This record gives sequence, structure tokens and C-alpha cells, in this order.
Amino acid sequence: MPIQIKPSFNRRRHAHTQSGVALFVVIVFVMLSMLLALWASRTSLFNELVVGNDADYQRAFEAAQALLQDAELDIRGEGPDGNSCAGANCRDSLPAAYKIPLEKQEVTPLLADLDQQSTKCRDGLCTKRDGRQDFWNTISTTPLAPGEAKLSDMTQPNIGARYGQYSGAATGNSSTPANPILADVSSNNSGGWYWIEIMQYDESSKNSRVVVDSSSTNLLRFNLKPNVIYRITALAYGRKPGTMAVLQQTYVRQVKPD
Repeated sequence: MPIQIKPSFNRRRHAHTQSGVALFVVIVFVMLSMLLALWASRTSLFNELVVGNDADYQRAFEAAQALLQDAELDIRGEGPDGNSCAGANCRDSLPAAYKIPLEKQEVTPLLADLDQQSTKCRDGLCTKRDGRQDFWNTISTTPLAPGEAKLSDMTQPNIGARYGQYSGAATGNSSTPANPILADVSSNNSGGWYWIEIMQYDESSKNSRVVVDSSSTNLLRFNLKPNVIYRITALAYGRKPGTMAVLQQTYVRQVKPD
């Protein structure tokens, strides 16, 4: 009688081998899933940081734009409503503050006084400094030539001007500020500042016209009184460390013809 060998042992061994391979495959897939999850979370975190930094810079940029407009109000002696500035926060009502020159004879003494200041500035008004002009790129260890200034020296209460300091423009209150950067005056290296450089302007020069061609030297002539132009620098710190927005513009206050 033939002997039959049952293959049960081989089936069990084969099944045992298949179970080991399946476990290895599962572990590999789990590890790949974990790596994908880590990569996705890292990418999401990086994107969040980029978006957050960009949003913080945009907020600082908008604050710097508001500071430029506030400096224009300061130059014109107006409040945010367009009327003549009147009140305790207006430059003309502050006896100790330097005034915007309105007549030619006021320009030279003002520039001479500003030139005696170590930073060439006071109360938000400045005379043009020698050397490098980008003081916002300096740090405490930056070597300076005579007449140059550091950022930490420029952001001082009696040197630069805050938003609304000389125009009466409101920044909101501590709970609901119109702009959190403009309302932040907690330290000298926070919030926003502006400086107005007063520069004499020679209208007798051919190059002082806005438009000049070979046939005429008197096109679109500025109607200035006094003959000065203003260079406004606005700086706003972001809410995050290291964020800063700096804007500059040249402003000309022309006399309206009668």
C-alpha cells in the first residue's frame, strides 16, 4: 500500500515565510508614510514662516507709507482732516520744537542749528549729512565717518518723530489700534519714525527745472517759498525681530498762485 505524505508541514512553512515578508513590507510602508508626513509638516511650517514674514513686512511697509503722509502733514502744518493743525500735538503749538521754515530768512538759522546737533537732526527735522546716507543699515559696531549717524542714534524721542506727533493724527488705542506698528511706542527700536531733511534749492540753475530742453530753460519751474525741498525718510519696524521697512521720497511744497 503506497504511503501518502501530507504537505501540511510545507504549507505551514510557506505560510510562515509569507507572513514575515508581509510584515517587512508593512514596516517599509509605515516608514515611508512617516517620512511623507514629516516632509509635509516641514513644508507647511516653512510656508507658514514665509507667509508670516511677508505679512509682517507688508504691515511694516504700510506703516512706513502712513509715516510719509504724516510727515507731509507736518510740513504743511495740517491735521489729518486737511485743516490747519491746532492742538497740543501740533508743531506750531510746541514752543520748544523746531519749526518748519516759512520764509527765506528762517532757513539759514535753522540749518545752522541742526548742523550743531550730533545727528544733524532734532524734532524730526534734519540737515543733509555728509558721508553715507543709509543710516538704517548701520549697527552698533559700524564704523562711521565724521557727520554720519547710526540707526540707534536716530531713533530717539528728541531726534526722530513718531506718527501723529506733530500732526495730531490718531493711532488708535491700546486695545484696537488703527495700525499696531504706528501705535507701538514701547521702545526706541519699535514702532515707526520719520525724519525730514531740509535742503536748499537753487532755482536759478538750469537743472532745477522739472522739464528742460534745448530751446527753453524755464519749463515747469517750481514755485517755492522758501526755496527748499524736503527729503522724507520713514522707517517702520515689524512685529517680528529683524523686519524693517524704509521708504524715502522728495517732497516739494509749492506756493499756490494768487
